[in-house]
Amino acid sequence: MFSRSLISSRVLPTVLSWYPNKTQVIRNLFPRNQRKSPVRLLDIRMASDGQQQQVPPQKQDAQPGKEHVMNPIPEYYSSNYQPSNKLQGKVALVTGGDSGIGRAVCHSFALEGATVAFTYVKSQEEKDAQDSLEILRKAKTSDAKDPLAVSADLGYDKNCKQVVDEVVKAFGRIDILVNNAAEQYKASSVEEIDEERLDRVFRTNIYSQFFLSRHALKYMKEGSSIINTTSVNAYKGNDKLLDYTATKGAIVAFTRGLSQQLVNRGVRVNTVAPGPIWTPLIPASFDEEETAQFGAQVPMKRPGQPSEVAPCFVFLACNHCSSYMTGQTLHPNGGTVVNG
Repeated sequence: MFSRSLISSRVLPTVLSWYPNKTQVIRNLFPRNQRKSPVRLLDIRMASDGQQQQVPPQKQDAQPGKEHVMNPIPEYYSSNYQPSNKLQGKVALVTGGDSGIGRAVCHSFALEGATVAFTYVKSQEEKDAQDSLEILRKAKTSDAKDPLAVSADLGYDKNCKQVVDEVVKAFGRIDILVNNAAEQYKASSVEEIDEERLDRVFRTNIYSQFFLSRHALKYMKEGSSIINTTSVNAYKGNDKLLDYTATKGAIVAFTRGLSQQLVNRGVRVNTVAPGPIWTPLIPASFDEEETAQFGAQVPMKRPGQPSEVAPCFVFLACNHCSSYMTGQTLHPNGGTVVNG
């Protein structure tokens, strides 16, 4: 996770504030036989005391962002999480599962017994995809099949059909579809957003959800679940991410409408609206100063970790946890109150 040589006593509290499972981070950094004295978590100032927590300034030059070069690396798993076979025997397809929230969701699904397939962008996310495959192989239960990574540009219908066909060929069906892939770009004015960019953002963020849902539904039986990733920006707006925000609002409407279409088929459709979560999308979208201040605006005064979002997806995917929920939205957003 981190090299001990890079962690000073001055930096350690900031690093730890980024990780909900702080005890495990300390154990990784300082094995018991190398500690001069016990490390007491109470001695370290945490985000809950109202102090703003910051990440080191950083920027990536292109999208999709790369998780393996981030500092700190996003936390996809908390050792406090206790799986209980909630998704045993299920087959899940997660778009954008190579990193960020997608990786955390894939990992949680695997821990819960699901066989997991995910998509990634070829030639740009190879390292993250391979890392995720290795993580999933280690996490999967004995009765689950090996994970599958499928490269695709999801903005086009034929590509989405090919993804679904490949997953069904490997695993026979799809029980859980997570539409998570997204991209975003800053713009200070609507005048800067041309047709080409608008088309690209809408294709990745919302067209793909239509395409994948319509093809996957052919292989989804009663009890299946579709979970779409929207954003807190759909509810509060974001003047610097206008086109992205518009797609996220569309996802909320799409989720609500599709849930009504599919309720009689026994397929539930819900959405998760994360707030500021530390994923590759952030350094790939914002400059160094903005990245360093990321998450400071929410009541918890810090960005969330993917591991803090993934349980929402597990809950919505699990029939005995959320059987009476469809057309709904969960809001892991650091305390921002929204009416939705």
